[in-house]
Amino acid sequence: MNNHAHGAAYTIAENASLRTRNSFGVEARAALLVEVRRAEALAELMAFARFRTQAPLVLGAGSNILFTRDWPGVVLSLDTRGIEVLDDDGARLQLRVAAGERWHDFVLWSLAKGCRGLENLALIPGTVGAAPIQNIGAYGVEVAEFIVAVEAWDRDTGRLVTLTAAQCAFGYRDSLFKREVERWIVVAVRLALPRQRVLRTDYAGVGEELAAMGVRDPSAAQVAEAVMRLRTRKLPDPAVLGNAGSFFKNPLLATDAARALCARHPGLPCWPDHHGLAKLSAAWLVEQAGGKGLREGDAAVSQQHALVLVNHGNASGAQLWALAERVRAAVQARFGVVLEPEPRIV
Repeated sequence: MNNHAHGAAYTIAENASLRTRNSFGVEARAALLVEVRRAEALAELMAFARFRTQAPLVLGAGSNILFTRDWPGVVLSLDTRGIEVLDDDGARLQLRVAAGERWHDFVLWSLAKGCRGLENLALIPGTVGAAPIQNIGAYGVEVAEFIVAVEAWDRDTGRLVTLTAAQCAFGYRDSLFKREVERWIVVAVRLALPRQRVLRTDYAGVGEELAAMGVRDPSAAQVAEAVMRLRTRKLPDPAVLGNAGSFFKNPLLATDAARALCARHPGLPCWPDHHGLAKLSAAWLVEQAGGKGLREGDAAVSQQHALVLVNHGNASGAQLWALAERVRAAVQARFGVVLEPEPRIV
């Protein structure tokens, strides 16, 4: 394998293993792996013929991707760093955060600065650049609530552009960047974080966890602590057992259809979604369809959490995907609901 260093702006490696670059820990290789340390280098890189003819696969921390095969083209890894305060009027902090920053580290940074809003999103794996693509969310909060703009390289026009939050077209685990995955490379995210905000403690066990901690009037940091305890208990650690967190999205249904389904299946958790639909618990559906704990070789559905696919060591991406398809088929056969994967499937 040749490794060509071009100054400090980027490095290029041929036939590179991606095993340590995806949280499932599956073996896959990239024809070219380009690590970018400075966003300005994109203009030079995108001028190369290899980049012009085929869209690169942009890889952050690899916590939201499943490789079922090798990647024949370019894998682009943005390792850009930096948190810049653009404005601080006392009431809120306006920030610009580079795509390569680790999301959880940034959440802790924001809490240390006295900001509120991101505490429910603590311990979500991945990078800041991946956050708007997926519109990451947890415990009743979505990152889109705080995004002012996203800076991204536009492959169609060959330049760096700044898109307003409205232009990003955020939805449930969705955005313009996810729908046009080959067009955009997220370079930085601009956020506005309030110093005062009502804490969300009414969602999925957060209040109970705070009570168990003996906390009655929580700070944002204590809400983050409760969320971290919940996540640690529910989700296996990718460093120990390869996984990408929740593998299936909670399905969204028209309210009438959801009501009818809940009437047929008492016990199915269902709650209103702020996009005007009803959200069902994918974990409950998988468990009722017999998916929890299912194992084929080293590919398995976690015993801890029905939404988490895990790699017990040497499962290939193709084996994990075959198991996921089996779970989806079982849920569809029993409930007539098609589950959508949350990670990107390559």
